[in-house]
Amino acid sequence: MTSTIILSVLALSILGIILGLAIGLISKLFGVATDPKVDLVLELLPGANCGGCGKAGCADFARALVSGEASPGQCPVSSQEVMAQIAQVLGMALEAPDKKIAVVLCGGDIQQTKVKTLYNGVNDCISAMLVAGGPKSCAYGCLGMASCARACPFNAIEIINGLAVVHNELCVGCGVCVKTCPRNLIKLVPAEAKVHIYCSSPEKAALKMKVCNVPCIACRKCVKSGEEGQFTINGFRVEVNYDNYPGEDIVSKAGCPKNCLLTAAQHFEIERNEEAGEVVA
Repeated sequence: MTSTIILSVLALSILGIILGLAIGLISKLFGVATDPKVDLVLELLPGANCGGCGKAGCADFARALVSGEASPGQCPVSSQEVMAQIAQVLGMALEAPDKKIAVVLCGGDIQQTKVKTLYNGVNDCISAMLVAGGPKSCAYGCLGMASCARACPFNAIEIINGLAVVHNELCVGCGVCVKTCPRNLIKLVPAEAKVHIYCSSPEKAALKMKVCNVPCIACRKCVKSGEEGQFTINGFRVEVNYDNYPGEDIVSKAGCPKNCLLTAAQHFEIERNEEAGEVVA
């Protein structure tokens, strides 16, 4: 019995040695040499794997950096110091990135938008759209099912009153939420742009007002109050031109009659107050 155990252990040990030698030989014969710079750059990257750089993840981005297919500024998560270190490792000049953040261009929360049907299904925006277009009457507004919030790697999106709202201080502009929204309501805009028109419906004013209290009715008061080129007219809605965006004072100057032209801070405060049941003037 003892000799059988000893022979079994011995046989397994020999088999292990043979397999180890075989694996080592195969790895040398068929292994792909890696550039040590890739590992060094990968250590400097944040490891968020958010895809905001346009690559599959940090490892893929590191390889693209070393091969010259990408620049450090494409990473929305890395700090300026980290990007400078990466540029130094690769021996390239560092271009200052234009920081962007996400904004959900809709103000139709559950208190401002009429509900056409009760939804009792999967808590997902795409699933809700498949069921009669979702519970809200506006076919172009935020569904509020938190798909974007769950997808955000940085917890920068909160659902307030059935409406997705971005926390600017947490958003890094990775763009994951943009790809998630089935209604294309989320845009990446310059972080310095503080004013937005929170409506994306292309419908005529009369139709919008039947389903929402805060739609853009294309009255053009903002266009007339701002400088030339700060707003663009797209059919029956007005949009902020983020290549030439207006300052925060445009909100008081224009006096938007439907209160959809707001600063991000004002928009957030309104949703918080409505959630608390306070009347917003």
